[in-house]
Order: sequence, then C-alpha cells, then structure tokens
Amino acid sequence: MKVTFLGTGTSHGVPMIACNCKVCTSDNPKNKRMRTSVLVSQNGYNILIDAAPELRLQCIKNHVTRLDAVLITHPHADHIFGLDDLRRFNVVQRMDIPVYGTSETLDTIRNVFSYVFNNEPDPGGCKPRFPLNTINGNLKIGSLAIEPIEAVHGNGKVTGYRFEKFAYVTDASEIPEKSLEKLKGLDVLVLGALRYTPHVKHFSIDQALHIVRQLKPQKAYFTHMCHDIEHEKDSRKLPAGVEFAFDGLEIEL
Repeated sequence: MKVTFLGTGTSHGVPMIACNCKVCTSDNPKNKRMRTSVLVSQNGYNILIDAAPELRLQCIKNHVTRLDAVLITHPHADHIFGLDDLRRFNVVQRMDIPVYGTSETLDTIRNVFSYVFNNEPDPGGCKPRFPLNTINGNLKIGSLAIEPIEAVHGNGKVTGYRFEKFAYVTDASEIPEKSLEKLKGLDVLVLGALRYTPHVKHFSIDQALHIVRQLKPQKAYFTHMCHDIEHEKDSRKLPAGVEFAFDGLEIEL
C-alpha cells in the first residue's frame, strides 16, 4: 500500500491570503500546503480521501491519472469543493467515480452540488458523475478493506478511515473511546494537528501527541497544519516516530 499526501494544509492553505509571516513567505516547499487530502493506492486501485479545492493541481503535481473511489471525512468546503474535478476522471476512465460518506455528509454534497443531481439534460457532458453511497459499516474497494472511524469535530462529527494497518483521522477535536479501540495496532497513523495553541474544532500539537502516546502506532504523521508550523524548525521538537507530513510525501506500508 502506498499513501501520497496530496495536501497537508488547513482550510486557508499555506501561504494564506494577505499574510507576510515567515512561513507564508518561506521558500521551503515543505511550508507550502494545499488543502488536506491523501491518496491510498494498492493493486492498481486509487482511493482519494477528501476532494480539496486544489484537486486538479494536486493530481497534476503528483501524476494521479486514475481514481476508483472517494471517501469524504466531512462536508466542509476544504474537503469537498474539488469534487467537480472528478469529471475529468469520468472522461478518461469512461466510468462513474463513487463517493462515500455519512448520510449527513452526502446531504450537504447534494445541496452544494445541486447541478450534479438535478436530472436536467447535460448535452455537453459537463457534469461530473459521482454517485453517492452512504457508509453503513465496513467497506471493500478493490482489495482494500476499509473501516470507518467516528470522531468529533467541534460540535459536529468527522469520519476517519482505517485500511488494515494504516489509519487517517483529520479535523478531529476528540476521538471517543470506542473509536480509539479501533485505532490500536497501527503501523502508520495520520492525525490532524492544527497548531500549538488550542482550537475548539481541532487537535493542537500537544493533544495530537497525547493521542499518539495512547495508541502507540509504529509511526505517526501530522497533517492539516496552519501557518504556525514551520516544517524544519518545528520538526525538531517532535519525538521519535512522529513527523509533520508535507505535500507530495509518499509512504509505503
């Protein structure tokens, strides 16, 4: 299994609009973060987790030429606004691209992308084709067995995903005990860690490190980071076995 980090930034991205801080003006490519998403690949199948607004650019940069399914963690703009770009994969692959999420997530997608589902004629073939599938339990896509993991995102919910010994949980502010049990025995855990100071909807670095100490994965990567994180300087503060991810990072399991 290969995991490619297509984007590792918060909802504003890094650099942020109208910001002249040291991270936003940095020349280090590891400080340039598109909105958060990853690609999980195995045996010819490519599964995208979240469709960031920069999906087109992410796919071009990382040479992504095929998508077989999309898993959505939650329906905030930075995680779904790239769904329209699936129409290029519809054309190239001559197939629909199924999208999976909770019923609440899919309801929002139907509203945001109402033109996709309004049943009006599409003579130019401009609409993306991504049928929506409600997650009601474990999934199997290609050879990948996938277990949804429920977490808390402020006053809402977010869905993480476990693929065998790999798990991805972003935008969480709390992981219930029942879900923590499902995240034990991992080789790699990817966890959202927004910044050092607390946030009502996201783990801080310290909170994310506390989860890592609880779960004890062999390796942990932090994602969904804002411009408070300077990659080189702040990487030196992390304990062994924990790293900040960066756009374009590939890991093999």
